[in-house]
Amino acid sequence: MTDKVIATTGLFEQRARNFAASFLFVTCAFLIYRFSPHSAGLRQHWNEIIQASGTDILTSGYVAYSLLLLLFYFTEKAPRDSKSIAALRAVRTLVMSPVRAFREGLPYADRLGLLTMLLKGFFAPLMTLSLFDFSTNMVANGAYLFSHLSAVQTDFLSVFNGHGFWFLFQLILFLDVLFFTVSYLVEHPVLKNEIRSVDPTWLGWAVALACYSPFNSVTAQILGGHVADFPQFEHPVVHITVNMLLLILMTIYTSASVALNLKASNLTHRGIIRQGPYRYVRHPAYICKNLAWWLGTLPAFLAAWQRSAWDAVLVVAAAGAWSAVYILRALTEEDHLSKVDGEYDAYCQQVRYRFVPGVY
Repeated sequence: MTDKVIATTGLFEQRARNFAASFLFVTCAFLIYRFSPHSAGLRQHWNEIIQASGTDILTSGYVAYSLLLLLFYFTEKAPRDSKSIAALRAVRTLVMSPVRAFREGLPYADRLGLLTMLLKGFFAPLMTLSLFDFSTNMVANGAYLFSHLSAVQTDFLSVFNGHGFWFLFQLILFLDVLFFTVSYLVEHPVLKNEIRSVDPTWLGWAVALACYSPFNSVTAQILGGHVADFPQFEHPVVHITVNMLLLILMTIYTSASVALNLKASNLTHRGIIRQGPYRYVRHPAYICKNLAWWLGTLPAFLAAWQRSAWDAVLVVAAAGAWSAVYILRALTEEDHLSKVDGEYDAYCQQVRYRFVPGVY
């Protein structure tokens, strides 16, 4: 009986430690985003939509997620040290022995825990806020289309410009971000989406973060760029054709996220996916997103060409620079994945091309 009581007490203490450590990191991430100016617009927009100005959506999400963590950790059958506890060990080492940590590095489990907490702390709130933003715009445009079905036949171009394109575009982005949001928030052996490794290199993190708010504003200032989500053309056939092609490319882009399922996340190795568009190229999302951006650059290029050839070259150079960032992302990802185990190298033997089948 005594041994059983001690064992039960030990399990309770382990669960409590796991929850407390995770709750600490979730709270830190919440406070950073709660008082960060770059997320204020998204929070305000969502609060206005749901007419709950007294309730911040990020605060509601924080409370709900904390309760889910409590439920998860205190119902876990065989608790072991969580990644959040490993992260706290890493923080303690960095604070107490920074020189030794720099020279010898952190133990693998501690480094993985710390990088995982940093990764989730940055991306989970960002994806959650973006998901709410995309969903509200999608619902608003969808509601308009549903209530104006007759106008689709009588004035298709106007409806497409005002609501049709944006409904489809926001739907595509909503599905993409949905998988990433859930994947950042939920990690479990049963789901087979445990994070095995996080890219430990400065370059890998730099090129990834350069594509996300708030860092992408700095990237845009450095590289320039004239990309339109919805490029405008005078000729209606050209206008519809180019934008439908853009939507097709973004659909393939999102199909890559659907194929990743709950393994979708940046900078991580959570197992290799071979289905969907990953059967044909190793980076389908990157190539489709960049091709869509090149289509979105066409109006700026045409306007620049009318001014001077040099202006047109600058537009192309800016678009090329953004593509170079994504090529770097692909290369750093492959370098990271190939160093974890032999699974990615085997995948590369099966799928030889990075971006374009039969070309590269």
